Amino acid sequence: MNIISVEEHNALVQAAYEARGFKSDEALDAAEMCAAATWHGNRTHNALKALHLDDLFGSKNGGCVPGADIDVVENRFSAAEVWNSNKKLGQSVAKRAFDRAIELAEQHGIGMVSVDNCFHYLWGGGYVIEAAKRGYIAYTNCTSTLAEVVPFGGKTPTLGTNPHSWGFPTTEALGYPICIDWATSTCAMGRVQQLKREGKELPPMAAVDADGNPTTDPNQVAALLPFGAHKGYGLSLINEITGAFIGGSLPAHRGRTSPSADEKNSTSFFFQIIHPDAMSGGAFAAGRDQAGNVKAVIENILGPGNENCLLPGQLEAQAAQESEKAGGLLFSDAELAELNEIAEALGRPALTVIS
Repeated sequence: MNIISVEEHNALVQAAYEARGFKSDEALDAAEMCAAATWHGNRTHNALKALHLDDLFGSKNGGCVPGADIDVVENRFSAAEVWNSNKKLGQSVAKRAFDRAIELAEQHGIGMVSVDNCFHYLWGGGYVIEAAKRGYIAYTNCTSTLAEVVPFGGKTPTLGTNPHSWGFPTTEALGYPICIDWATSTCAMGRVQQLKREGKELPPMAAVDADGNPTTDPNQVAALLPFGAHKGYGLSLINEITGAFIGGSLPAHRGRTSPSADEKNSTSFFFQIIHPDAMSGGAFAAGRDQAGNVKAVIENILGPGNENCLLPGQLEAQAAQESEKAGGLLFSDAELAELNEIAEALGRPALTVIS
């Protein structure tokens, strides 16, 4: 793996976004979230994925509007806000939404921000991990930019990969936050792109080709399948229905040209923060406090016979430790080559490999 400094990586990604017309603060938000993904070992939602999404659906096509302002929609609930992001860059929106949800949770015990007219925020896990490190229980889901998942029992892709991301403040108990973060498809489309880049195959029953036949060849993928059959399908529906309550678009139109002027094609975001104190019943067994009880429960789950089980977020924490030890972000040769193509197109020097 090639080690690239966070500063040099962020400078390149920020420059790439600014070259597309984004303001410096938006571009920096994007660069920081791309770096956070790579820092935590997420190679499917890194800078290459982010810029690829913008190429396909974003600033060149009206799906994302550089410099857009967020409008707060008036409502009667003190712990909940609704925003119209006006297709602002998703990373900027998500960071601001979680910060606002934290402010609301500090005041009310719980904070919720729902956002309409959005563009892809990249890796949900990065936001909930950060919120959990700050001591909060965090959750987000979103509708995906493009319908590319076939419903259970169907043939036509009318669902997004529709991820769910939870973060729990377990650093005191474990040394890192538990982070449960997944797409509701068997794999994310970003994984397909990564495997194509690396010349590797998909797992069985993850995708279908243009004829609806299962394929493990990333070059033949036309649509994805939900994980866990009807269970993943149901979890994906949660995102679509949540988005529908917010004001979301019809899934088959999302990321594509709307069939008429009165139909939308943008995504929706949902963010929730819970202050742990707001959940505490106080009656913890054996004299434990809340944090001690969380630790005891986790230790009980990982008791005799389960000592080698992984916890969600553990691999991300280990990857973060590897990045810290390396002193930078880790990229494969193929990833570095693509990043350097971006640098060359911007008239910038190739990234410096630390080692």
